[in-house]
Amino acid sequence: MKNTTRRSFLKKAGTAVSAVFAVPTIIPASALGKNGYTAPSDRINLAFIGAGNQAENDVKGFLNDERVQITSICDVNKESTGYWDGKVGGRDFIIRKVDDFYSQKYGKKYKAAKGYVDFREVLSRKEIDAVEVVTPDHWHSIPVLMAAAAGKDIYCQKPLSLTIAEGRAMSNAAKKYNIVFQTGSQQRSDPNFRRVCELVRNGRIGELKTVICGLPGGTPDFGKTGQLTETIPVPKDFDYDLWLGPAPEAPYSPSRTHVNYRWILDYSGGMVTDWGGHHPDIAQWGMNTDNTGPVKIRHAKAIWSTHPIWNTATQFYFECIYKNGVTLVVQSDKISGVTFKGTEGEVWATRGEHKVFPAKLQDTVIGDGEEQLYKSENHYRNFIDCILSRKQPIAPAEVGHRSITISHLGNIAMMLGQDLDWDPDNERFINNFAANQLLSRAMREPWGTIYKKHVV
Repeated sequence: MKNTTRRSFLKKAGTAVSAVFAVPTIIPASALGKNGYTAPSDRINLAFIGAGNQAENDVKGFLNDERVQITSICDVNKESTGYWDGKVGGRDFIIRKVDDFYSQKYGKKYKAAKGYVDFREVLSRKEIDAVEVVTPDHWHSIPVLMAAAAGKDIYCQKPLSLTIAEGRAMSNAAKKYNIVFQTGSQQRSDPNFRRVCELVRNGRIGELKTVICGLPGGTPDFGKTGQLTETIPVPKDFDYDLWLGPAPEAPYSPSRTHVNYRWILDYSGGMVTDWGGHHPDIAQWGMNTDNTGPVKIRHAKAIWSTHPIWNTATQFYFECIYKNGVTLVVQSDKISGVTFKGTEGEVWATRGEHKVFPAKLQDTVIGDGEEQLYKSENHYRNFIDCILSRKQPIAPAEVGHRSITISHLGNIAMMLGQDLDWDPDNERFINNFAANQLLSRAMREPWGTIYKKHVV
């Protein structure tokens, strides 16, 4: 706790559209729903709240679903560099991607998507059926709560929440308003992860003893702005005050925003939460603990960034002990992926690959009478399938909340430098006032009031 920025963070935390599908002069048959196409009026109108790094990937995923019409793109930044590898991103950049796709698909110039700066305008459009929230972590809870209250189905990128309290509020809202909610923990739609989890859940490695999640470490300069730490005027066409939103007031510098926001505790939790929305999520799936969590956090340690602005952990280690005695280890210096170790074998998975020991496990078949896990082969399509069927998607809000809670618990334990006892039923630390103060954050007004108004 020698880092000044972390001390100040702890102190602060403790205080605690219409579908613009312009009709051309000559309307192609595909736009009318002929020749095997779905008419725009029959598609799910989808709006994006956030037009940065992950938004570009997710837009591509939804554009390829004939049942979807992307109609609205909202972001506080019109367009700039500073995104992945210093590349361009922002509202107008994503709008062009959408418009170009539909223009090429339908053989006519289309103005398919309308741009917004304030997400509240998007949520006021009754014809929008669903939204994706793909903003920085500190801007997840308020749009999600308001979208749920407006009856919109929601795809929210991981990590689901900035704090445990915000995650609980989002999960409660999804349940209250009976919306379809997909967390962007897309590894659940990877057959390699499903395979190893089924092997574990069906006892193929014997009694489960230990799970190891190897996450990346460091604070990579994704946006190529890490050296640009000086305070400068806010760029034109970037609503920086709205970007800060509920987070504390802070001077603008290029290293603070866009993709590199992830290394600042006011907005995110570093690699611990970035990848914590992935591998610990698979650990929960394999352990069959989707609706609960650990009871103890032990041996937490971290090395913290010394960057002038970035203050998240660059190296980390913590152990989570579950009620049944299984130990989940989350650390930054092991091979990336999820390893399940049992009394009779072990399995490991990462994206696109899995390994088993002993080798005979490779050919074992999970029979009809055994536990077969939810099967999704495309996270985006699974969300749309469930909007149409009104069934639960593979990564609903409660699952996303419980999974990222593991990372929040680890960060809190590392910040305080303490072993912690956790009550997963009531989601409170046992006999630890300081830790319980970190379950939520004070929010800058008027956003704090808006948030409280929508908490259910």
